Amino acid sequence: MNIPSTRRLAAAALGLVVVTALATPAAATPTHPANPAPTWSGLDTRQWTAPIPAPGGVAATMPLDPTLSLPQAGRAERQVYGTIDQHGAPAIATSAVFLPHGEAPAGGWPVVAWAHGTTGLGDDCAPSTQPRSDRDAEYLGHWLDQGYAVVASDYVGLGTPGLLSYLNGPATAQAIVDSVIAARSSDLPLSPTWALVGQSQGAGAALNTAVRATDLGAPAGLDYRGVVATGAPANIEHIFQWGGPGFPPVNLPTGLNVYAFYILAGFRDQHPEVDINSLLTPAGRDMVDSAETLCYAAMREKVDDFQISQALSRPLHEIPDVFGKLQRYMGTPAVGYDRPVFLGQGLLDLDVPAPAALSLAAEMTLNHQPLELRVYPDQDHSGTVYAATPDATAFLGGVMG
Repeated sequence: MNIPSTRRLAAAALGLVVVTALATPAAATPTHPANPAPTWSGLDTRQWTAPIPAPGGVAATMPLDPTLSLPQAGRAERQVYGTIDQHGAPAIATSAVFLPHGEAPAGGWPVVAWAHGTTGLGDDCAPSTQPRSDRDAEYLGHWLDQGYAVVASDYVGLGTPGLLSYLNGPATAQAIVDSVIAARSSDLPLSPTWALVGQSQGAGAALNTAVRATDLGAPAGLDYRGVVATGAPANIEHIFQWGGPGFPPVNLPTGLNVYAFYILAGFRDQHPEVDINSLLTPAGRDMVDSAETLCYAAMREKVDDFQISQALSRPLHEIPDVFGKLQRYMGTPAVGYDRPVFLGQGLLDLDVPAPAALSLAAEMTLNHQPLELRVYPDQDHSGTVYAATPDATAFLGGVMG
């Protein structure tokens, strides 16, 4: 198979980073972790029997439970809105909408659409039903203090019927744009001017949304301006396609194995015709089944030292067109950006190893995309969010002005 040189370099670099994560093999210990209980703000959306609105239509709006709000928010709402799921069917999704304190400016608050990182695939993991992590609360509070409203989609299938399609770019993009359309179609004082901000899984979601944002949002009057993405997963499919018994031939950090099981669970749901279960060991089947319900902390506890290479009884490459399927499912685009892109990456990041984002940046540069790349040599996955904040703030101020 012929692939561009940048992608070959990406695969080699990712492999090198994986090797540096070598750990001492250990047997997995069966555990039965539990998810934290969700807070539904008066409307449990796990089942839905009411009519589903058109994409971007509002099904319900209610005050967000105060325990789930942010100190910097003058008003916080939870919304249920219509969208389209990964199977092309009408679906509902949920979001939290935070408005700054004070009077809205003429024309309404400009909008930051927040694309969240990995919380899990189960309904209990929907961010609008759980307290934000300290980092995310501080980060979202920062954007509120800057005078932006924050619209934070849970993505389709998270806290609502169906399974979250983990790292599925097209489905997530639709849900994010629809969340902004829905927020503006209610009584909230929001400007049509908006931008995307995402971290980790959310960075991939934000980048996938960025190449679709103008086309999806323009019919509703949205004015899309740009995207901030930190810790972005990209070109992961180049390595993932080779997964199989004994590959990778080294032990991965627990976090990377957790992500791998979430990917397999989402990919299995997207492609039932592939019969992913036939490629799994019994222990692997248990892990992928658990990935459908366990939130990140509980899934991490369950995975422990168990490796993705132990989960597979046959190589993924036996799936016809496996790379094409994976790329269409979880690929991060290197072309198609019609507005500026801010890409921030820490070189100490082991959750999303630096060659992922840097290989994407190389491809984007070769394709003359409107990219601003910032590298933070002494930052890990989470630290990059803090380190990039001043640069991202200046970037967003420039594109939103």
